[in-house]
Amino acid sequence: MKIVVAPDKFKGSLPATRVAAAIAAGLRAGRPGAEVVTIPVADGGEGTVDAAVAAGFERVPVTAAGPAGDPVRASYARRGEVAVVELADVCGLARRPGGRPVPLTASSFGAGEVLRAALEAGARRIVLGVGGSASTDGGAGLLQALGARVLDTRGEPVRPGGAGLRDVATLDLTGLHPALHPAGRAADIILAADVDNPLTGPDGAAEVYGPQKGASPAEVGALAAGLRRWAAVVAAAVGRDWSQSPGAGAAGGVGFAALAVLGATRRPGIELVLDLVGFEGALDGADLVITGEGSLDEQSLAGKTPVGVARAAARHGIGVVAVAGRSTLMEAELAAAGIAAVYSLTDLEPDLERCRAEAARLLRRTGQMIARDRLAGVAAGA
Repeated sequence: MKIVVAPDKFKGSLPATRVAAAIAAGLRAGRPGAEVVTIPVADGGEGTVDAAVAAGFERVPVTAAGPAGDPVRASYARRGEVAVVELADVCGLARRPGGRPVPLTASSFGAGEVLRAALEAGARRIVLGVGGSASTDGGAGLLQALGARVLDTRGEPVRPGGAGLRDVATLDLTGLHPALHPAGRAADIILAADVDNPLTGPDGAAEVYGPQKGASPAEVGALAAGLRRWAAVVAAAVGRDWSQSPGAGAAGGVGFAALAVLGATRRPGIELVLDLVGFEGALDGADLVITGEGSLDEQSLAGKTPVGVARAAARHGIGVVAVAGRSTLMEAELAAAGIAAVYSLTDLEPDLERCRAEAARLLRRTGQMIARDRLAGVAAGA
């Protein structure tokens, strides 16, 4: 009997590696003879580098700029010429000093620094996971870190963050890193992004995601105006308007910069991560897959980890159950996503604070419950 355990993190509680280990411990306690394979995964946001490292990539430490410009210790993952860069690890929401919102000045510069470090170490295929960003700067900071010049009407660099884009007049790509320069691009960038929002418009990066990053209505308007100006400047530099391309609004417009300037190819984050960690190969001979995340809800249905895992397992005819801190999905929604059942930790511990604090214990107990409920049937050929 073989069970593959492939969860995402339980945000605010446990990383995916510990979630997988706790579920596996419960399964082994409930069915000592079972073969349990743990594959921590992510969807391109927080935890993507950790998932790659758990799958055998090397962790490479880097010091780079956080969203407010202060230096932070981050890392990327590397195996041969393939690197995994996680924006959230260096300039994501969790990297804001004191957790305070900085919607107008937050920059993606640090993500560009990490990407540059990977290039200079020899990486030529880079997965750029962009979930969880703190900035709405259209990826201008990312490009600046890679050697591009983003200038105002006086020929001076614009201020960091989305607010600075209101003054942008020119994008000079002369100094862009040679591995990414359009004239002789030698590296491939794969944009791991689940959202398909454009850069500008009613569904744009500022309008939809600005409030989540702490922007007031007036600040959202300022950010949106800056992004519109930035889109026009980039179109003049590259010869095409990419602002309405699906995924251009990802990570406050980092998706736009990656697509328009770096020639990136966009793929759903969970699909990319499952490829990186060799998930489909691990399914060979599996009888059951267990996935999960902290909150299983409508956002999960848009392509988050549990649904991506379930789709991959379905291609092999393997049943899937999910474990979640809490779940708001109906049985019909779960079934449509390919998930046979969900085990919620809040069913065991309704108090949310205690549930988070005792997640490891509750996950082990849930693993035992799954062994009792599901594995006896598998063993009997059901």
